[in-house]
Amino acid sequence: MPHGAAKLKVTLDEYESGKVPKSSLSSDDLDRLRELKGVGMVERNDHCVLTARTTTGVLELSRIRLVLRPKFPIAGNRLIDWLSYANGQAGTVDEALRNWPLGEDGYAGLVPAALLYECRLLLRRGLRRDYIRRHRVDTTLRGRLNVEAQATRCFGAVDQLHVDAFEYEDGGWENLVCGAALAAAAEQVTDPVLKHQLTTTARDFPASSQVQDALPLLARGQYSVLNDHYRPAHAWARMVLGGGGPNDLLNPYGFGAQGLLLKLEDLWESVVQRMAAEAAAAVGGRWARQASHHIRTHGRHPRQGSVSPPFRPDVLLSFAQPSALPGTTPYLAVDAKYKNYAKDNVSREDRHQLLTYIAGYTDPGNPVALVVHPDPEGPSDHHLKIRGPRGLVGHILVLGLDTRSDPKTAAEPLREAVADFAASMAGHGRAPTGKVGS
Repeated sequence: MPHGAAKLKVTLDEYESGKVPKSSLSSDDLDRLRELKGVGMVERNDHCVLTARTTTGVLELSRIRLVLRPKFPIAGNRLIDWLSYANGQAGTVDEALRNWPLGEDGYAGLVPAALLYECRLLLRRGLRRDYIRRHRVDTTLRGRLNVEAQATRCFGAVDQLHVDAFEYEDGGWENLVCGAALAAAAEQVTDPVLKHQLTTTARDFPASSQVQDALPLLARGQYSVLNDHYRPAHAWARMVLGGGGPNDLLNPYGFGAQGLLLKLEDLWESVVQRMAAEAAAAVGGRWARQASHHIRTHGRHPRQGSVSPPFRPDVLLSFAQPSALPGTTPYLAVDAKYKNYAKDNVSREDRHQLLTYIAGYTDPGNPVALVVHPDPEGPSDHHLKIRGPRGLVGHILVLGLDTRSDPKTAAEPLREAVADFAASMAGHGRAPTGKVGS
């Protein structure tokens, strides 16, 4: 592609397909698209059919700028709140970020903007300094003599000393990660103002020799009271650098694919998991994550092997009582569905899935499970009752959470449903609401 030539822009909504000439795709582009799970690709004679899935964002190819737009989005002025909430951050970041204009970079532009904001906060506070080990050659002995290097590299010279010294500076891993992420983000964004701000701020942080070195530093790094304030910046840095971020909110193709992709399905699952866990903790329950709580299949066909994937809801809430007998713990399965169930019927596959959770986890006297989906038009709910020849099989409560609100406010219907379930199983005499336990 000639230098400076404009790229062909291809825009796809979720689950939409489009044709792209093969002549516009290099061999590296084809390899990247084959590996990218967020975009389906079918190769024809002279073109490729690309199909968007639940991944949104921007992917820069050699001759094409592929823009993947959400068909059923969280509002742009609220997405930064939901990302922060899913990351486990305590509060909302800078108010200006929630009004960040969604330009050509779409949702992906919010992540570098959030990284920039957190890194500027660190600069205003003052970068953390620590004693960093440095190897240098000097004419005076300052620090510890490196005997091995002195013997093998100087060949008896006494005017050049190989020493290991500990310098008090800002070159610690916390700052190296931020500098690498800022530099990577500046290469990914197209907005000229944001690009300039990222580049300028990156110069205020120590630079690592390789951007890819930052991910191992994040993996090995530990937090204490001295550096805990770096957590928010590092959460966004993981996304920019392609490490997947907390709970794999972003596909790990950020830096390597020269673009930022956000999988809204995974984001929604992470948000619902935190909401449900907090709602259960408020009424004495907990999130049961152990493998022993999974529903498993035994007795598979010998030719298919002995291992079968377990049935596991997105969140399984446990409300064990101190005096409860073994095997009598009340459970509530909560499944996050990134689907438009405010207008569409719950699919047959999802009903089958929820009925499996009801059969495997719930008390026969209260066979209920929850489906939680996003609703950009406001909170909603409806109640499904599944009956068979022998009577009631189960209840499925379908809750729509208002994505126009902040996560704490939007979670109120889920908190009420979980509290109703806990009260009905504990026999506290709480009046039923018609949602759970009625």
